[in-house]
Amino acid sequence: MSSWNGHGEKNPLAATVIGTVKGPGETANRYIFITSAPEAVKAGEFVTYLGGEGQPVLGKIIQIELLDHLPDRIFADVEIDPRAVAALIGFSEPNPEIYGVTVEIVGYFHPALGFVNPRQAPRPGAKVFLAEDELLRAVLNRKAADSQGAARLGDLLLRPTVPVVLDVKELVSTHLAILAGTGSGKSYTAGVLIEELLLPKNRAAVLIFDPHGEYGTLAEMQAHPAFRGEDGYSPKVQVITPDQIKIRISSLNFYDILTLLPDMTDRQKSFLEKAFSRTVQGSSYRWTIRDLIETVNDLDSSQDGSQGSSAAALEWKLEQLERSPYFSNHEHLAPKDLFAPGQVTILQMNEISQEEQQVIAAAILRQANHARMNTHKGKIQEHEENYLPFPVFILVEEAHRFAPAHEESRCKKVLRTILSEGRKFGLGVGLITQRPGKLDSDILSQCMSQFLMRIVNPIDQENLRHSVEAAGRDLLQELPALTKGQVIVSGVCINTPVLCKVRPRLTKHGGDTLDILGIWHQHFQPHHRHEQRLKQATPTPRRDPELVDGVGID
Repeated sequence: MSSWNGHGEKNPLAATVIGTVKGPGETANRYIFITSAPEAVKAGEFVTYLGGEGQPVLGKIIQIELLDHLPDRIFADVEIDPRAVAALIGFSEPNPEIYGVTVEIVGYFHPALGFVNPRQAPRPGAKVFLAEDELLRAVLNRKAADSQGAARLGDLLLRPTVPVVLDVKELVSTHLAILAGTGSGKSYTAGVLIEELLLPKNRAAVLIFDPHGEYGTLAEMQAHPAFRGEDGYSPKVQVITPDQIKIRISSLNFYDILTLLPDMTDRQKSFLEKAFSRTVQGSSYRWTIRDLIETVNDLDSSQDGSQGSSAAALEWKLEQLERSPYFSNHEHLAPKDLFAPGQVTILQMNEISQEEQQVIAAAILRQANHARMNTHKGKIQEHEENYLPFPVFILVEEAHRFAPAHEESRCKKVLRTILSEGRKFGLGVGLITQRPGKLDSDILSQCMSQFLMRIVNPIDQENLRHSVEAAGRDLLQELPALTKGQVIVSGVCINTPVLCKVRPRLTKHGGDTLDILGIWHQHFQPHHRHEQRLKQATPTPRRDPELVDGVGID
């Protein structure tokens, strides 16, 4: 029979006693217990004691200190077995060492209030129990693993039998951040979250900004049996390659245009701003680059050609922009093209310059925000391309590129707006970065759910201590020691911060590191060497240059 029944009743005899309370710790929400069972106490493990009304009060082990042991001289001689000596001098216990264990109190769980701190340390002599799996399943997670609105990220690092289940509503509506060093598994973790969002129980509408082309393997969801619903549901995965990206020129603002035009002088910027303002005010809703060029020339003519050199230079630069493969006078990726419930759209941007990525992302984010806001307010009709009658979630990879810490960018302002106001209109954002120190701190602080993985850079660690308060300093100290696939989960998506082992992906991970040694060795495989010999035996003929008056030209 279980020792905890979910109603505050507990049978101490049925639980595993691992120590006895010594007294309060250094702060009001900590206590110390004494144990001689080191195998049961691990940093990050959950323990309980019985509160004043008999309810289990949860705590987390944050420090273990050796208090008493055999004399050091015994350990100095490698020929002596300390255990044998302990038995000779009368120690009957298998563990003669005594440990002092510091516990940070999480509290007792209230269904409506969450964890409530009792504001009082347990009395000396109170028994400390190893928290049971059943208790942890009930109080750590906001949702049951198989319920609607649940996302199972993995399992507790120290308890593989206890799943870590996130609240999807809180996860996507209050924004999230995945922060990790290179090779820690951040994209893999993001892939797991996307899989959970597209399962039949959730059916989310998701857009991914993918600067490296890592998320295309999510297309495997469409044929995977785990994603099939009883009603015939199957997720749709739409991969938009760089050559398919089209942003209508009229959806850009002046600063977008300015970002795309190289080497602008102050005089050209001023002249362009006048022309842009007049074009937008005087043209139809969908103006073109040609309209802007005509306005530039009209302004120049009206000023008797005094702006001639600037006008000519601007016309040349705008004509270059008109030939861009990503910005079009008429074609456009509208919100209706990018979002649908049960669909993830992957915008691959791996062949696009950083400036163009900035403008593309800013335009899409801005339009998605306006679409959700105006649809919510009833200002957009169903037949319009910006009609967006359902919540959406946007995941931004390499977020420090789009919202850098100490410099301006086209995306930073719109991201700030969405992060501060998007929750009201059902627009959620997820940010992923391997350099949290380079991500704008104001933007990071508005992500209310955090996924922290291995980070060894001291600057990034210090930045997290100031920006991510929910995780707690004891867990942040774990960052350098985490291995691949281990993550600290904190924030509103879960009841208390936990250490989690991320579950295996259902689809293939697209961000694996190249097998460099394998590729080198493949060069020497028999079939490869045979192909090389054939190429050497039949070299490709090379055309000699034509001769004109004895001089070779191509």
